[in-house]
Amino acid sequence: MHALAFITLLGTAFAARPWLYAPDTGADIRYTELDIASGELPPINEIRCLDDFEWAARNVLNSTVMASIANGAGTEGSYRLNTEAFQAYGFRPRTMVDIRKVNETFKTSILGNNFSMPIFLTSFGVATRVHDVGEVGLMKAAADQNILYIVSISAAQSQEEIADAAADGQVYFQQFYNQGWSDEKLQAYLDSVKKYGAKAIAFTIDSAGDGDRWRAARWDVGSGDSETTLITWEFYDKLKSMTDLPILLKGITTVEDAKAAVEHGVAAIYLSNHGARQLDGAPSGFETALEIHEEAPEIFQQIEVYADGGVRSGGDVLKLLSLGVTAVGIGRPFLYSLVYGTEGVIKAAEILRHELTINAQNLGLASLGDIDSTYIKRRLFAPL
Repeated sequence: MHALAFITLLGTAFAARPWLYAPDTGADIRYTELDIASGELPPINEIRCLDDFEWAARNVLNSTVMASIANGAGTEGSYRLNTEAFQAYGFRPRTMVDIRKVNETFKTSILGNNFSMPIFLTSFGVATRVHDVGEVGLMKAAADQNILYIVSISAAQSQEEIADAAADGQVYFQQFYNQGWSDEKLQAYLDSVKKYGAKAIAFTIDSAGDGDRWRAARWDVGSGDSETTLITWEFYDKLKSMTDLPILLKGITTVEDAKAAVEHGVAAIYLSNHGARQLDGAPSGFETALEIHEEAPEIFQQIEVYADGGVRSGGDVLKLLSLGVTAVGIGRPFLYSLVYGTEGVIKAAEILRHELTINAQNLGLASLGDIDSTYIKRRLFAPL
């Protein structure tokens, strides 16, 4: 068979295959004796990867809650590709390197604040739909692991409750949507963000229109920001004039907007397609990072760049870091892990720390800071 014909057939096979929410880790077989009907969870010490948390959540959360979490816009093509995009690129491991202390090099600075590793809990609303501890539990888990938590503006618990749960010296950021408030109400909110201790504002800019979420609509659990919203550079400038907290822009999906953010002196940019819940066809954070790396790599030196979307393993984190991303946001897996309460979120972070360590070692990194784009390469038989 000619090579071109083989590649064509391979591409057809990839296109036709069913999409798996998660790899088969053997959970269905291992936990056949669980009383799923009564909400019994697998023992947390038997959770092996982030996808196990999703398996557990699917078996104990009701269909309405799951629809509110596990949904994407339209055909959910971008929702699928958020995870699958990473598989289009493979690693190029180095050998003969002393990798024994790479785990001691994970410390990461985010807007001048020091954390234990380059991952963070990104914003997702109403955490109490998963567990009663809600955002308070997420804050405590972030403190335990010394990682950043970006609190959602749609949190189920109050700013005061969440702030009171923070450990001494803990740094967290606050998410913000433009709600169309009066200047007086907007100023009061910004003042409260600073009062309760958040160190930066993550302004979500990729939700100017409502997300077209077919599956979520089936259960009437659509977007928390469903109104048509004014999101312009003029509004950003206004917001910036009303607070001295640094403002990062969450929802950058093109190199053009990344360049514009640099020109406007934005504190940091966050590559994201809103969990693929706004625009079906929007690129993942990984795809946008690739575009910036190929067309304007200097941006990674000019401004801190964060990214999320479909991250399910330490290997995914490394691929984003290889392009120049400073820190990687993780949403759904942490929310799924919350079915175990605070302990589950801590466990998820520990799994990521372990995977980051062993993957970095097997990649041949003496220091996490050594990683660059020479450590990855597009696969010949890529699924994309």
